[in-house]
This record gives sequence, structure tokens and C-alpha cells, in this order.
Amino acid sequence: MHLKHIIAFALILVLALTGCASGAAPSHEAEQSPTSTESATPQDNSLRTITDAAGRQVEIPQVVQSIVCVNVGTLRFTTYMQATDLVVGVEQNELEPRITKPFSYVNNPLFSTLPVIGDNGTTYDEEIIKLNPDVVMASVDKDSADQLQQKLGIPVVVVPLIDNLFDSQCYETLTLMGDVYGRQERAEELIAYIKGLEEDLARRTKDIPEEEKPTVYAGGISFKGAHGFDGTEANYSPFVAIGAKNLADLTGQTGAFNIDLEQVLQWDPDIIFLDFNGMALINEDYAANPDYYHSLTAVQEGRVYSQISFRTNAVNAELALADAYYAGKVIFPDQFSDVDPAAKADEIFEMMLGTRFYDTLKEHGYEFRQIKLGE
Repeated sequence: MHLKHIIAFALILVLALTGCASGAAPSHEAEQSPTSTESATPQDNSLRTITDAAGRQVEIPQVVQSIVCVNVGTLRFTTYMQATDLVVGVEQNELEPRITKPFSYVNNPLFSTLPVIGDNGTTYDEEIIKLNPDVVMASVDKDSADQLQQKLGIPVVVVPLIDNLFDSQCYETLTLMGDVYGRQERAEELIAYIKGLEEDLARRTKDIPEEEKPTVYAGGISFKGAHGFDGTEANYSPFVAIGAKNLADLTGQTGAFNIDLEQVLQWDPDIIFLDFNGMALINEDYAANPDYYHSLTAVQEGRVYSQISFRTNAVNAELALADAYYAGKVIFPDQFSDVDPAAKADEIFEMMLGTRFYDTLKEHGYEFRQIKLGE
């Protein structure tokens, strides 16, 4: 009887130990397996590998809780991604609340309280190291990213530099940021929205024969600073979006440039758009050379309209989109008869910036309207 008790006790002990061992295995296995972004928690300090825009394999935390943004575009697109809560330091050039950089203007109350970690792509390495963000987001080339990562000892993720509306890199940036920030749903929402606008703009004018489209010219375009009437742009994003007949495209150029004003006179465009950022220079030249401008039919007949500068430190996508709808309304009134440009602009601003912004632009003299030279 005593022996049976011993055997029974031994069996119970073996079963208990076996149960503990089989319960421990899954727990150990879970610790070794990377947790997905969706299920990760702030306590999860394991790493995951992402591929950045330069094709680099970068190890970053499962849950990214802090970032700094280096060089043009990274902070802007982080703002579009509603991820400013992750930002722990900003570049000096983002602290000036310029009205044509709506993302920095709207977020100035936050950005102005943060430490400065660089200026326009130049990094203050000691400041970044002191802040020790989880990730540095940077629009730089591969070699620069490798060097910066080595100096800082912090993961550096390369994002593309975007200078045109509907650039495929725009969508690539949103997808990449969604992955890094763990905000895939926001990335998908933005991509779907912007692609929807792209399709809407193209659809409205796709059936208009080229020979029936009026010719258009955009002057005063900003690039590396303000320019006068001769500052124009081939492949001007708002015109491309609506299939407008941009005369600058005939030059063989591919971006913003200064054109010979005699060429504009020879073209004699049906409609002229002027970038507000160039208006001071345009009016100065108009005062000195009024006969030139009055030789243009569009000036004589009052077909001169505004564009809100969308290129301030690269493309501000929300302004480019708003400009496209206004240009469409002016050039193709029948196809855009249902569009209120100011209301459409506010819809775009609210989606991308989280706030309606058109009235603020208007208060600062930036609005969609007919322009009279010399006013």
C-alpha cells in the first residue's frame, strides 16, 4: 500500500512537470517571433526590418515612438500622416510660419516648442543624439543615409524627395511612413483620397480634343526663390492634372525655368495664370514695361488669374491639388461647373492638414481670383 502511494505520487509529479514544460514552449516561441505592428505595444522593444526608399535594409523598433525629420519633405509628409505626435525635434527652417507652407504654419504652436536638430538638411548631430529618437526620417541619398546612421548610431530611413503632384514617389512615401509609424490605415486613406482626386481631375477633361483646348501660360513660378513673369514651368503639376495645354511644354524643358519674354508674346496665350509669390516682381516689371503686357490678348481681355504657390521647399501637395481645381474651373468651366474652388480647397486642406485653411490664405492675400496687373 505504501509502495502504491509512492508510485501514484511519482506519476502526478511527472505529469505536472510535463504540463509546465509544454506550457512554457509557446511562451518562449512568442518571445523569439517578431510581433506585427498592429499588435505591438509600447513595451515591445524587439526590432523589425524595413526597406527604405534607397533600397536599404534598416532595423527599427517594432513600435516607433519618436522621430526627427531631416531635409525637405519629411516633416511635411509626416504631418499629412497625422504623426506629429512622434516628432521630438525639428529643423530651424521649419520654425518660420510661412503661409505657403501650410503644414508648418498650422503646426507652428507645436514645432516652435521642440528642440532644433538641424537646418534645411544640415544635421546637428549632437542634438539628435541627445534626443535619441527611435528613427531619423531623411530625404537624402543612400550614401548620406549610411554616413548619418553611422555617426548617430540611430536608424536612418530614407524617403524620396517629392517635387511634383501625383508623383509615384508620393504614394511610396505615404506607404513607407505608414509602415514605419504603424499607421497603415492613414496611409491607405490618404493614397485612396489623392488617387481619387487625380482620377476625378483627369476624367473631367479626357474627352476634350487638344485643338479645342485654350492655350495657357503660368508666370511668376517660384523655384529657388521668387521669379517674375518669365518664371514658368513645363509639366506644371496643376496643368498636367487637368490635361491643360501648357505652352511651356513646347520648349522641351522638364521643370521650372526662365523663358524669353518675347516667346510668350509670340505665343500670345489665351489664358494666363500668375503665381502670387512672383506678383511683386511682375508688378514692378509691369510698371516699367506696361506696353509689353498690354500687347498680350489675355491681359487686354482680363483673362489673367491666380495660382497659390505650391512649391515652397518642394511641393506642398494640398496647394497643388487646390490649384488644379481652380485652373480647371477657369480653363474648362463647363467640365468644372459643379466645383466651388474655395470649398474644394478646404475639403483638401481638412483631409491633409486636419483643418480648413482657405480663409487663412485669403487673409494673407492668397486666394483664387482674377488678377489685374498693377493692382
